[in-house]
Amino acid sequence: MSKKLLLAASAASMLIASPAFATDDQDLNALRAEISAMKQAYETKITALENKVQSLETQQTQTAEKIAHVEPATANLPRPATSTRRVNDNSFNPEIGVILQGKYQSFSENSGELAGFGLGEEAERGKEGLGIDESELNFSASVDDKFRGSATIALHEHEGETEVEIEEAYVASMALPYGLEVKAGRFFPELGYLNSHHSHADDFADRPLTNRAFLDGNYGDDGVQIAAILPTDFYSEVGGGVYRGNDFPGGDASGSDIGSWTAYGRIGGDIGEKTSWRAGLSTLQVEEGTRSANEDMLSFTGESGLYIADARMVYAPTGNNANQEIILQGEYFVRDEDGIYNDTDALTGDVAYDDSQSGWYAQSVYKFAPAWRVGARYSQLYAGNIPAGLVGSAIDDEGHNPWAAAAMLDWTPSEFSRLRAQYNHEELADGQDDNQIILQYIMSIGAHGAHAY
Repeated sequence: MSKKLLLAASAASMLIASPAFATDDQDLNALRAEISAMKQAYETKITALENKVQSLETQQTQTAEKIAHVEPATANLPRPATSTRRVNDNSFNPEIGVILQGKYQSFSENSGELAGFGLGEEAERGKEGLGIDESELNFSASVDDKFRGSATIALHEHEGETEVEIEEAYVASMALPYGLEVKAGRFFPELGYLNSHHSHADDFADRPLTNRAFLDGNYGDDGVQIAAILPTDFYSEVGGGVYRGNDFPGGDASGSDIGSWTAYGRIGGDIGEKTSWRAGLSTLQVEEGTRSANEDMLSFTGESGLYIADARMVYAPTGNNANQEIILQGEYFVRDEDGIYNDTDALTGDVAYDDSQSGWYAQSVYKFAPAWRVGARYSQLYAGNIPAGLVGSAIDDEGHNPWAAAAMLDWTPSEFSRLRAQYNHEELADGQDDNQIILQYIMSIGAHGAHAY
Protein backbone atom coordinates (compact mmCIF):
# COMPACT_ATOMS: atom_id res chain seq x y z
CA MET A 1 0.00 0.00 0.00
CA SER A 2 2.79 2.34 0.80
CA LYS A 3 4.40 1.71 -2.61
CA LYS A 4 1.16 2.67 -4.37
CA LEU A 5 0.92 5.86 -2.35
CA LEU A 6 4.54 6.76 -3.19
CA LEU A 7 3.98 6.21 -6.92
CA ALA A 8 0.84 8.31 -6.85
CA ALA A 9 2.62 11.15 -5.05
CA SER A 10 5.44 11.11 -7.55
CA ALA A 11 3.07 11.20 -10.50
CA ALA A 12 1.16 14.10 -8.95
CA SER A 13 4.35 16.07 -8.36
CA MET A 14 5.48 15.54 -11.99
CA LEU A 15 2.10 16.74 -13.27
CA ILE A 16 2.35 19.85 -11.11
CA ALA A 17 5.98 20.64 -12.21
CA SER A 18 5.56 20.05 -15.97
CA PRO A 19 3.90 23.44 -16.72
CA ALA A 20 6.85 25.21 -15.02
CA PHE A 21 9.34 23.27 -17.14
CA ALA A 22 7.35 24.12 -20.24
CA THR A 23 7.35 27.79 -19.31
CA ASP A 24 11.13 27.78 -18.78
CA ASP A 25 11.72 26.15 -22.17
CA GLN A 26 9.58 28.77 -23.93
CA ASP A 27 11.50 31.65 -22.28
CA LEU A 28 14.83 30.07 -23.10
CA ASN A 29 13.87 29.55 -26.73
CA ALA A 30 12.67 33.16 -26.92
CA LEU A 31 15.99 34.43 -25.55
CA ARG A 32 17.89 32.27 -27.97
CA ALA A 33 15.83 33.60 -30.87
CA GLU A 34 16.39 37.21 -29.75
CA ILE A 35 20.16 36.68 -29.44
CA SER A 36 20.22 35.08 -32.89
CA ALA A 37 18.31 38.03 -34.38
CA MET A 38 20.67 40.52 -32.74
CA LYS A 39 23.72 38.65 -34.02
CA GLN A 40 22.30 38.60 -37.53
CA ALA A 41 21.52 42.32 -37.41
CA TYR A 42 25.01 43.23 -36.18
CA GLU A 43 26.64 40.96 -38.74
CA THR A 44 24.60 42.67 -41.46
CA LYS A 45 25.67 46.11 -40.22
CA ILE A 46 29.32 45.07 -39.96
CA THR A 47 29.23 43.64 -43.46
CA ALA A 48 27.70 46.87 -44.76
CA LEU A 49 30.38 48.97 -43.03
CA GLU A 50 33.16 46.76 -44.36
CA ASN A 51 31.77 47.09 -47.87
CA LYS A 52 31.62 50.86 -47.47
CA VAL A 53 35.23 51.01 -46.25
CA GLN A 54 36.35 48.83 -49.16
CA SER A 55 34.48 51.06 -51.61
CA LEU A 56 36.10 54.22 -50.19
CA GLU A 57 39.55 52.62 -50.31
CA THR A 58 38.98 51.64 -53.94
CA GLN A 59 37.91 55.19 -54.79
CA GLN A 60 41.03 56.63 -53.09
CA THR A 61 43.28 54.19 -54.96
CA GLN A 62 41.66 55.06 -58.28
CA THR A 63 42.01 58.79 -57.55
CA ALA A 64 45.67 58.41 -56.60
CA GLU A 65 46.34 56.35 -59.75
CA LYS A 66 44.62 58.98 -61.87
CA ILE A 67 46.75 61.75 -60.32
CA ALA A 68 50.03 59.88 -60.55
CA HIS A 69 48.99 58.01 -63.71
CA VAL A 70 50.57 54.79 -62.54
CA GLU A 71 49.35 51.29 -61.85
CA PRO A 72 49.53 50.03 -58.25
CA ALA A 73 52.15 47.44 -59.17
CA THR A 74 54.59 50.03 -60.49
CA ALA A 75 55.63 51.36 -57.10
CA ASN A 76 58.91 52.79 -58.42
CA LEU A 77 57.34 54.88 -61.19
CA PRO A 78 58.26 58.56 -60.78
CA ARG A 79 55.66 60.80 -59.21
CA PRO A 80 55.11 64.32 -60.47
CA ALA A 81 57.12 66.76 -58.41
CA THR A 82 54.06 68.99 -58.35
CA SER A 83 52.44 66.54 -55.92
CA THR A 84 55.20 66.26 -53.33
CA ARG A 85 53.23 68.00 -50.58
CA ARG A 86 49.84 66.35 -50.75
CA VAL A 87 48.03 67.00 -47.45
CA ASN A 88 45.11 65.05 -46.06
CA ASP A 89 42.00 66.43 -44.38
CA ASN A 90 43.70 68.44 -41.64
CA SER A 91 42.21 71.85 -42.39
CA PHE A 92 42.17 72.93 -38.74
CA ASN A 93 45.47 71.25 -37.83
CA PRO A 94 48.18 72.29 -40.31
CA GLU A 95 51.19 70.04 -40.61
CA ILE A 96 54.17 71.79 -39.05
CA GLY A 97 57.74 70.65 -39.52
CA VAL A 98 61.24 71.95 -38.82
CA ILE A 99 64.39 71.04 -40.73
CA LEU A 100 67.62 71.61 -38.77
CA GLN A 101 70.93 71.60 -40.63
CA GLY A 102 74.47 72.24 -39.51
CA LYS A 103 77.95 71.95 -41.05
CA TYR A 104 81.63 71.93 -40.35
CA GLN A 105 83.67 73.09 -43.38
CA SER A 106 87.39 73.27 -44.07
CA PHE A 107 88.91 74.76 -47.27
CA SER A 108 92.51 74.72 -48.50
CA GLU A 109 91.97 77.84 -50.67
CA ASN A 110 90.70 81.20 -49.50
CA SER A 111 88.88 82.07 -52.73
CA GLY A 112 85.88 80.13 -54.00
CA GLU A 113 85.11 82.19 -57.12
CA LEU A 114 84.47 80.35 -60.39
CA ALA A 115 86.64 81.48 -63.27
CA GLY A 116 84.40 82.85 -66.02
CA PHE A 117 81.23 82.91 -63.91
CA GLY A 118 79.63 85.33 -61.49
CA LEU A 119 78.09 83.74 -58.38
CA GLY A 120 75.03 84.90 -56.48
CA GLU A 121 74.75 84.99 -52.71
CA GLU A 122 73.24 81.52 -52.29
CA ALA A 123 75.92 79.85 -54.44
CA GLU A 124 78.85 80.89 -52.27
CA ARG A 125 80.60 78.15 -50.29
CA GLY A 126 79.94 79.69 -46.91
CA LYS A 127 82.35 80.13 -44.04
CA GLU A 128 84.87 77.69 -42.62
CA GLY A 129 84.49 76.00 -39.26
CA LEU A 130 81.35 75.15 -37.35
CA GLY A 131 78.08 76.81 -38.22
CA ILE A 132 74.42 76.28 -38.86
CA ASP A 133 73.32 75.64 -42.39
CA GLU A 134 69.99 76.66 -43.86
CA SER A 135 67.16 75.62 -41.52
CA GLU A 136 63.50 75.57 -42.48
CA LEU A 137 60.12 75.99 -40.86
CA ASN A 138 57.39 74.30 -42.93
CA PHE A 139 53.60 74.68 -42.81
CA SER A 140 51.26 72.61 -44.99
CA ALA A 141 47.51 71.99 -44.96
CA SER A 142 44.44 71.54 -47.08
CA VAL A 143 42.58 74.83 -47.39
CA ASP A 144 39.40 73.00 -48.42
CA ASP A 145 38.52 70.30 -50.93
CA LYS A 146 39.69 72.56 -53.80
CA PHE A 147 43.01 74.01 -52.59
CA ARG A 148 46.02 73.21 -50.45
CA GLY A 149 48.66 75.58 -49.13
CA SER A 150 52.32 75.35 -48.16
CA ALA A 151 54.90 77.75 -46.78
CA THR A 152 58.62 77.36 -46.06
CA ILE A 153 60.48 79.94 -44.01
CA ALA A 154 64.27 79.60 -44.29
CA LEU A 155 66.87 80.88 -41.82
CA HIS A 156 70.54 81.08 -42.73
CA GLU A 157 73.66 83.07 -41.94
CA HIS A 158 75.35 85.45 -44.36
CA GLU A 159 78.37 87.56 -43.47
CA GLY A 160 77.79 86.99 -39.75
CA GLU A 161 74.12 87.96 -39.81
CA THR A 162 71.04 85.73 -39.61
CA GLU A 163 68.72 86.21 -42.58
CA VAL A 164 65.07 85.18 -42.69
CA GLU A 165 63.68 84.38 -46.12
CA ILE A 166 60.28 83.30 -47.43
CA GLU A 167 61.54 80.45 -49.54
CA GLU A 168 58.13 79.20 -50.63
CA ALA A 169 54.57 80.36 -49.95
CA TYR A 170 52.00 79.09 -52.40
CA VAL A 171 48.56 77.62 -52.93
CA ALA A 172 47.82 74.79 -55.32
CA SER A 173 44.68 73.29 -56.76
CA MET A 174 43.38 69.84 -55.90
CA ALA A 175 41.29 67.32 -57.84
CA LEU A 176 41.22 69.22 -61.13
CA PRO A 177 40.17 67.09 -64.13
CA TYR A 178 42.60 65.66 -66.68
CA GLY A 179 45.49 65.56 -64.22
CA LEU A 180 45.84 69.35 -64.09
CA GLU A 181 47.37 71.31 -61.23
CA VAL A 182 47.69 75.08 -60.86
CA LYS A 183 50.17 76.56 -58.38
CA ALA A 184 50.37 80.26 -57.49
CA GLY A 185 52.61 82.20 -55.12
CA ARG A 186 56.35 81.92 -54.48
CA PHE A 187 57.93 78.54 -55.16
CA PHE A 188 60.74 76.65 -56.90
CA PRO A 189 59.50 75.93 -60.45
CA GLU A 190 59.92 72.61 -62.22
CA LEU A 191 63.26 73.28 -63.93
CA GLY A 192 65.66 70.43 -64.52
CA TYR A 193 65.84 67.94 -61.66
CA LEU A 194 67.37 69.61 -58.59
CA ASN A 195 65.77 73.05 -58.78
CA SER A 196 62.38 72.09 -57.32
CA HIS A 197 64.03 70.27 -54.40
CA HIS A 198 65.01 71.84 -51.11
CA SER A 199 68.67 71.47 -50.20
CA HIS A 200 68.05 69.03 -47.34
CA ALA A 201 66.69 66.50 -49.86
CA ASP A 202 69.95 66.48 -51.88
CA ASP A 203 72.25 63.47 -51.99
CA PHE A 204 75.29 65.68 -51.34
CA ALA A 205 76.11 68.43 -48.85
CA ASP A 206 76.30 71.08 -51.58
CA ARG A 207 74.93 71.71 -55.05
CA PRO A 208 77.02 70.89 -58.16
CA LEU A 209 78.86 73.70 -59.95
CA THR A 210 76.17 73.90 -62.65
CA ASN A 211 73.35 74.76 -60.25
CA ARG A 212 75.55 77.19 -58.35
CA ALA A 213 76.68 79.05 -61.48
CA PHE A 214 73.46 79.09 -63.50
CA LEU A 215 70.71 79.12 -60.83
CA ASP A 216 72.36 80.46 -57.66
CA GLY A 217 71.51 77.11 -56.06
CA ASN A 218 67.74 77.33 -56.68
CA TYR A 219 65.61 79.52 -58.88
CA GLY A 220 62.56 80.62 -56.86
CA ASP A 221 60.19 83.37 -57.93
CA ASP A 222 56.66 84.76 -57.60
CA GLY A 223 54.37 83.44 -60.31
CA VAL A 224 51.87 80.89 -61.57
CA GLN A 225 52.63 77.39 -62.84
CA ILE A 226 50.32 74.97 -64.66
CA ALA A 227 51.15 71.26 -64.91
CA ALA A 228 49.34 68.33 -66.49
CA ILE A 229 49.74 64.56 -66.25
CA LEU A 230 49.07 63.22 -69.73
CA PRO A 231 46.79 60.19 -70.29
CA THR A 232 49.53 57.88 -71.54
CA ASP A 233 50.51 54.32 -70.64
CA PHE A 234 53.77 55.64 -69.18
CA TYR A 235 54.41 58.60 -66.91
CA SER A 236 54.40 61.84 -68.86
CA GLU A 237 54.02 65.41 -67.61
CA VAL A 238 54.15 68.84 -69.23
CA GLY A 239 53.92 72.26 -67.70
CA GLY A 240 55.15 75.80 -67.55
CA GLY A 241 54.78 79.07 -65.71
CA VAL A 242 55.14 82.82 -65.80
CA TYR A 243 57.03 84.75 -63.12
CA ARG A 244 57.97 88.18 -61.93
CA GLY A 245 61.60 87.61 -62.91
CA ASN A 246 63.05 88.88 -59.66
CA ASP A 247 65.44 86.02 -58.83
CA PHE A 248 68.86 85.05 -60.21
CA PRO A 249 69.55 84.85 -63.18
CA GLY A 250 67.02 87.70 -63.41
CA GLY A 251 66.59 90.47 -60.90
CA ASP A 252 65.40 94.00 -60.22
CA ALA A 253 61.96 93.28 -61.68
CA SER A 254 59.49 96.15 -61.51
CA GLY A 255 56.09 97.02 -62.91
CA SER A 256 53.39 94.61 -64.02
CA ASP A 257 55.23 92.91 -66.89
CA ILE A 258 56.14 89.22 -66.90
CA GLY A 259 59.89 89.05 -66.32
CA SER A 260 60.52 85.36 -66.96
CA TRP A 261 58.82 82.12 -67.97
CA THR A 262 59.49 78.39 -67.84
CA ALA A 263 58.37 75.33 -69.79
CA TYR A 264 59.14 71.66 -69.25
CA GLY A 265 58.25 68.14 -70.29
CA ARG A 266 59.27 64.83 -68.78
CA ILE A 267 58.61 61.14 -69.20
CA GLY A 268 59.37 58.09 -67.08
CA GLY A 269 58.56 54.50 -66.41
CA ASP A 270 59.68 51.13 -65.05
CA ILE A 271 62.06 48.60 -66.52
CA GLY A 272 61.00 45.34 -64.96
CA GLU A 273 60.42 45.29 -61.22
CA LYS A 274 63.80 46.66 -60.12
CA THR A 275 64.45 49.75 -62.23
CA SER A 276 62.65 53.08 -62.69
CA TRP A 277 63.71 56.09 -64.72
CA ARG A 278 62.82 59.66 -65.60
CA ALA A 279 64.08 62.10 -68.24
CA GLY A 280 63.12 65.65 -69.04
CA LEU A 281 63.76 68.88 -70.92
CA SER A 282 63.11 72.35 -69.52
CA THR A 283 63.88 76.00 -70.11
CA LEU A 284 63.99 79.28 -68.18
CA GLN A 285 63.74 82.49 -70.19
CA VAL A 286 64.48 85.84 -68.56
CA GLU A 287 63.09 88.59 -70.77
CA GLU A 288 65.10 91.53 -69.41
CA GLY A 289 66.72 91.44 -66.00
CA THR A 290 69.66 92.74 -64.02
CA ARG A 291 71.52 90.33 -61.78
CA SER A 292 74.31 91.12 -59.38
CA ALA A 293 77.12 88.71 -58.55
CA ASN A 294 80.37 88.42 -56.63
CA GLU A 295 79.17 90.57 -53.73
CA ASP A 296 77.72 93.21 -56.10
CA MET A 297 81.07 93.73 -57.82
CA LEU A 298 79.71 92.37 -61.10
CA SER A 299 76.38 92.89 -62.88
CA PHE A 300 74.69 91.73 -66.06
CA THR A 301 71.66 93.38 -67.71
CA GLY A 302 69.93 91.73 -70.63
CA GLU A 303 68.18 88.60 -71.86
CA SER A 304 69.10 85.16 -70.55
CA GLY A 305 67.93 81.80 -71.84
CA LEU A 306 68.72 78.60 -69.93
CA TYR A 307 68.11 75.10 -71.36
CA ILE A 308 68.39 71.93 -69.26
CA ALA A 309 68.29 68.21 -70.03
CA ASP A 310 68.01 65.92 -66.99
CA ALA A 311 67.84 62.18 -66.37
CA ARG A 312 67.60 59.94 -63.32
CA MET A 313 67.53 56.16 -62.91
CA VAL A 314 66.98 54.12 -59.73
CA TYR A 315 67.88 50.42 -59.54
CA ALA A 316 67.04 48.15 -56.59
CA PRO A 317 69.19 44.98 -56.86
CA THR A 318 66.95 43.02 -54.46
CA GLY A 319 63.69 44.59 -55.64
CA ASN A 320 63.40 46.48 -52.33
CA ASN A 321 64.70 50.06 -52.37
CA ALA A 322 64.78 50.15 -48.58
CA ASN A 323 67.56 47.54 -48.46
CA GLN A 324 69.73 48.32 -51.48
CA GLU A 325 69.58 51.01 -54.14
CA ILE A 326 71.72 52.51 -56.90
CA ILE A 327 70.87 56.01 -58.15
CA LEU A 328 72.32 57.50 -61.35
CA GLN A 329 71.55 61.16 -62.04
CA GLY A 330 72.76 63.95 -64.29
CA GLU A 331 71.90 67.30 -65.85
CA TYR A 332 73.27 69.28 -68.80
CA PHE A 333 72.96 73.10 -68.93
CA VAL A 334 73.31 75.60 -71.78
CA ARG A 335 72.88 79.35 -71.18
CA ASP A 336 72.58 81.89 -74.01
CA GLU A 337 72.80 85.56 -73.03
CA ASP A 338 72.69 88.88 -74.81
CA GLY A 339 73.25 92.04 -72.82
CA ILE A 340 75.73 94.25 -70.98
CA TYR A 341 78.29 93.26 -68.33
CA ASN A 342 79.70 95.74 -65.86
CA ASP A 343 82.60 94.89 -63.54
CA THR A 344 83.01 97.70 -61.02
CA ASP A 345 86.05 96.03 -59.46
CA ALA A 346 88.03 96.13 -62.71
CA LEU A 347 86.54 99.51 -63.69
CA THR A 348 85.94 98.22 -67.21
CA GLY A 349 82.62 100.00 -67.62
CA ASP A 350 79.84 98.57 -69.79
CA VAL A 351 80.88 95.71 -72.06
CA ALA A 352 78.55 94.10 -74.63
CA TYR A 353 78.17 90.35 -74.28
CA ASP A 354 76.46 87.90 -76.65
CA ASP A 355 77.58 84.32 -76.11
CA SER A 356 76.75 81.01 -74.48
CA GLN A 357 78.08 79.01 -71.53
CA SER A 358 77.45 75.39 -70.61
CA GLY A 359 78.09 72.75 -68.00
CA TRP A 360 77.05 69.36 -66.70
CA TYR A 361 77.23 67.06 -63.73
CA ALA A 362 76.83 63.34 -63.17
CA GLN A 363 76.51 61.52 -59.89
CA SER A 364 75.95 58.06 -58.48
CA VAL A 365 74.74 57.05 -55.01
CA TYR A 366 74.84 53.48 -53.73
CA LYS A 367 72.82 52.38 -50.69
CA PHE A 368 74.70 49.25 -49.61
CA ALA A 369 72.77 48.81 -46.34
CA PRO A 370 69.40 50.15 -45.14
CA ALA A 371 71.04 53.07 -43.28
CA TRP A 372 74.29 53.56 -45.22
CA ARG A 373 75.08 55.19 -48.57
CA VAL A 374 78.18 56.21 -50.52
CA GLY A 375 78.24 58.57 -53.48
CA ALA A 376 80.44 60.21 -56.08
CA ARG A 377 79.83 63.29 -58.25
CA TYR A 378 81.66 65.15 -61.00
CA SER A 379 80.69 68.56 -62.38
CA GLN A 380 82.20 70.63 -65.19
CA LEU A 381 81.68 74.17 -66.50
CA TYR A 382 82.59 75.79 -69.82
CA ALA A 383 82.85 79.58 -69.68
CA GLY A 384 82.78 80.29 -73.41
CA ASN A 385 84.34 83.32 -75.05
CA ILE A 386 85.11 86.34 -72.88
CA PRO A 387 84.97 89.74 -74.63
CA ALA A 388 88.20 91.74 -74.72
CA GLY A 389 86.65 94.37 -72.47
CA LEU A 390 86.24 91.79 -69.67
CA VAL A 391 89.77 90.42 -69.72
CA GLY A 392 91.11 90.67 -66.18
CA SER A 393 87.62 91.07 -64.73
CA ALA A 394 85.82 88.78 -62.28
CA ILE A 395 84.49 86.60 -65.10
CA ASP A 396 87.73 86.20 -67.00
CA ASP A 397 88.23 82.42 -67.15
CA GLU A 398 91.92 82.79 -68.18
CA GLY A 399 91.50 79.80 -70.45
CA HIS A 400 90.39 77.50 -67.62
CA ASN A 401 87.14 75.55 -67.35
CA PRO A 402 86.19 74.95 -63.69
CA TRP A 403 85.53 71.42 -62.50
CA ALA A 404 84.85 69.67 -59.19
CA ALA A 405 84.73 66.12 -57.84
CA ALA A 406 82.99 64.99 -54.66
CA ALA A 407 82.79 61.81 -52.59
CA MET A 408 80.38 61.33 -49.70
CA LEU A 409 79.32 58.83 -47.05
CA ASP A 410 76.11 59.26 -45.09
CA TRP A 411 74.27 57.43 -42.33
CA THR A 412 70.47 57.62 -42.08
CA PRO A 413 69.28 55.81 -38.95
CA SER A 414 65.68 56.93 -39.58
CA GLU A 415 63.68 58.99 -42.04
CA PHE A 416 64.09 61.95 -39.65
CA SER A 417 67.88 62.13 -39.31
CA ARG A 418 71.01 61.98 -41.46
CA LEU A 419 74.74 62.44 -40.79
CA ARG A 420 77.09 63.00 -43.73
CA ALA A 421 80.83 63.29 -44.41
CA GLN A 422 81.98 64.66 -47.77
CA TYR A 423 85.24 65.44 -49.52
CA ASN A 424 85.42 67.90 -52.45
CA HIS A 425 88.26 68.66 -54.80
CA GLU A 426 87.55 71.80 -56.83
CA GLU A 427 89.71 73.37 -59.51
CA LEU A 428 87.88 76.65 -59.98
CA ALA A 429 90.68 78.64 -61.61
CA ASP A 430 94.01 77.91 -63.22
CA GLY A 431 96.36 76.63 -60.54
CA GLN A 432 93.74 76.97 -57.81
CA ASP A 433 93.07 73.55 -56.28
CA ASP A 434 90.70 73.63 -53.34
CA ASN A 435 90.42 70.58 -51.08
CA GLN A 436 87.34 70.70 -48.88
CA ILE A 437 86.05 68.66 -45.95
CA ILE A 438 82.34 68.95 -45.08
CA LEU A 439 80.62 67.32 -42.09
CA GLN A 440 76.85 67.76 -42.03
CA TYR A 441 73.78 66.86 -40.00
CA ILE A 442 70.15 67.06 -41.17
CA MET A 443 67.35 66.59 -38.64
CA SER A 444 63.60 66.69 -39.28
CA ILE A 445 61.15 67.52 -36.47
CA GLY A 446 57.40 67.24 -36.86
CA ALA A 447 55.52 66.58 -40.06
CA HIS A 448 57.38 66.48 -43.34
CA GLY A 449 56.09 65.36 -46.73
CA ALA A 450 57.75 62.63 -48.75
CA HIS A 451 60.42 63.74 -51.20
CA ALA A 452 59.75 63.48 -54.92
CA TYR A 453 61.30 60.82 -57.15
